[in-house]
Amino acid sequence: MVKAMTYNNKAYLSTKISPFRANYGQDSRIGFEERKKGKYKGAEKFVKKIKEIQEEAKVALGKAQKEMKKYTNSKRAKVNKYRLGT
Repeated sequence: MVKAMTYNNKAYLSTKISPFRANYGQDSRIGFEERKKGKYKGAEKFVKKIKEIQEEAKVALGKAQKEMKKYTNSKRAKVNKYRLGT
């Protein structure tokens, strides 16, 4: 359980946010706060916030992917394409 909490609360370099925040729009609860009962009036606001956070994470991952590809490709040697019969 401790490993899961550590993993879910750690902000990663590529996304700049924790996995828990990306999925739920808030930091995880570590204490034992009582949950409210009934319908959540701000559901639409919550969904919008989650989508914004996930979009930010997607953009950050795309940026990280481009940087990794750029670095990796800079280390590769150019080779001729293999052709049958030559």
